[in-house]
Amino acid sequence: MSAPAPSQPARVDAEHVARQEEVLTDEALAFVAELHRRFTPRRDALLAAREERRAEIARTTTLDFLPETAHVREGDWRVADCPAALQDRRVEITGPTDRRMTVNALNSGARVWLADFEDASAPTWENVIGGQLNLTDAYERRIDFTDERGKAYALRPAEELATVVMRPRGWHLDERHLTVEGRPVPGALVDFGLYFLRNAQRLLDLGKGPYFYLPKTESHLEARLWNEVFVFAQDWCGIPHGTVRATVLIETITAAYEMDEILYELRDHASGLNAGRWDYLFSLVKNFRDGGERFVLPDRNAVTMTAPFMRAYTELLVRTCHKRGAHAIGGMAAFIPNRRDPEANEKALEKVRSDKDREAGDGFDGSWVAHPDLVPVAQTSFDAVLGDRPHQKDRLREDVDVKAADLLAVDSLEARPTREGLRNAVQVGTRYIEAWLRGLGAVAIFGLMEDAATAEISRSQIWQWVNAGVVLDTGERVTPELVREIAAEDLAAIRDEAGEEAFAAGRWQQAHDLLLRVSLDEDYTAFLTLPAYELLD
Repeated sequence: MSAPAPSQPARVDAEHVARQEEVLTDEALAFVAELHRRFTPRRDALLAAREERRAEIARTTTLDFLPETAHVREGDWRVADCPAALQDRRVEITGPTDRRMTVNALNSGARVWLADFEDASAPTWENVIGGQLNLTDAYERRIDFTDERGKAYALRPAEELATVVMRPRGWHLDERHLTVEGRPVPGALVDFGLYFLRNAQRLLDLGKGPYFYLPKTESHLEARLWNEVFVFAQDWCGIPHGTVRATVLIETITAAYEMDEILYELRDHASGLNAGRWDYLFSLVKNFRDGGERFVLPDRNAVTMTAPFMRAYTELLVRTCHKRGAHAIGGMAAFIPNRRDPEANEKALEKVRSDKDREAGDGFDGSWVAHPDLVPVAQTSFDAVLGDRPHQKDRLREDVDVKAADLLAVDSLEARPTREGLRNAVQVGTRYIEAWLRGLGAVAIFGLMEDAATAEISRSQIWQWVNAGVVLDTGERVTPELVREIAAEDLAAIRDEAGEEAFAAGRWQQAHDLLLRVSLDEDYTAFLTLPAYELLD
């Protein structure tokens, strides 16, 4: 009897980019293929379960804590002890993994860098491979460089560098350039697998470890799948069980009802939860988009973290994390400081201070910023509360009592949709998508650092306002015709400002068309990055 044929490695179907052979070794392609064979079928089933749950929400227009997991919520358990490198997370900086950002983020003074292969990175093949190379080069201190303007970038001493927590793509995204038996491998398994194989032991040798942020999680069963991926990867690489640490972004409305369960599934590998504002609002609109007027959100900038339903979400997160011995990490300060306008700068910085003061006062152990200049601002807020302590997990927030309905109380907001809010959604959506199609995932727009979550909430609100027949402050009803009119005006303004040659060199028409497609199609597109990926070079 002949021996079974060996498993085939993942197949590369992409134009060669510099140094990709360092990443796509025979072992790496075999590892990614094995991850795919073991875990993609379950991934597929979980994506189908998302659709079933969404259909149930459409039918009932409500959510509740799961009765079948009450024993987990009521149980007496805690997550694994936190490794030394993740004890103090008072300021975390986020950003893509290009070479300049890698150096700047590591040097920023933040305790943690969220090295982002997800919302802040457009998944061009060059970005996927380049990000892997840049992180390893940084760990090996081979990343110093001088840019085309002659500016030098060099890493500070190791003890001053941020700890890296890497964010792979969400479960819904595929990587078309790596296939197994004709099927693309999920981007999450590509990003995680290549990074883990290349760096897990290297990081342990540096006194740290393979740490991850898990995006777009919608249920504890998805967290269970990640936990099984971690167990398998550690066994494959001969890394001790429990070496991986994962922080889960609670950025979907369904996950907000399963925080305990998500931590429980990952308890041997969990280090915390994070409150991701824009994706959370995007998820709320997506799931309750046909739930009637009480679920219509006003302009996105009018939905602050002090809104009652957002307070319920963040306070429940802090209480859940601290009860289980996990870190609670706050949301993003996306403001980009502008030294040319001191007055506007100070007003914006005061809003950042207020936001971070509130988070520290509420019990969060740390928070996110998008720009190095905001690191000292956020640090001051958390230093004032933490002092020399690395965190405040001892604040159990037992005063917090969040009911299921509190998380859905969108109609508690007094703000209402405006024409300016509609115009802003069109402007930001178009500008972000255009940059994304050129390979940029983190984009400065109107003084804020935006990523894919911004575009998702922008186009989702347009879709919701159209389908709900929202009447704006001007008395106009939001219709497809009004959206097209505003989008055409904006596109013409971009053309006039950029000039015909620069406009033609960009991806503006494609961005305009795609925004209208995902905002106005009768069938709501689950993620705009899915059709956008088909247009990506």
